[in-house]
Amino acid sequence: MLASRQYRVMTLAERGLLFSMRLECWVNRCLPADPHLLARVLGYDAGEVVAALPNVMAFFRSDGREITSPELDAYREHLAAIRERQSQGGKQGAAKTNSRRPPSANSEPSGGSSGDSPGNPQVACGSGVELSRAESSRAKLSRTPVLTVKPLDDPWVDSYNAASQGQ
Repeated sequence: MLASRQYRVMTLAERGLLFSMRLECWVNRCLPADPHLLARVLGYDAGEVVAALPNVMAFFRSDGREITSPELDAYREHLAAIRERQSQGGKQGAAKTNSRRPPSANSEPSGGSSGDSPGNPQVACGSGVELSRAESSRAKLSRTPVLTVKPLDDPWVDSYNAASQGQ
């Protein structure tokens, strides 16, 4: 857009209106087509919006009721497509990982470890109970002894504290 001649010949007020409208369209998808209502929504003077709007509208589409940004709508669809592909890839990866797991935790021999296969996020713990990595971390943290702070008996620390307190 910045390299577009149509953009470069715009006044500062028109550029400001353009970007304010784009930001509003990104968040709310559309703007009111009525210039006076548009000015109220954007928080600008209605006269300035009416004056700048004709040159700015080249970057938008209006159906008479609402103003939308085709460029932002296309970009939003592009991002949605990427998220959908990522979701599908994640589901396929999970299915592949889950297909390599034994059908049940109880059917595993007692000598084996459930964390041996690559990509298996399960960890055997205790009496055949399976915990996820997060649950395993929480269990380890709960067994960590609580640290207690004892007062230090160090002359250097005492002199530092005295100097810090202005003594």
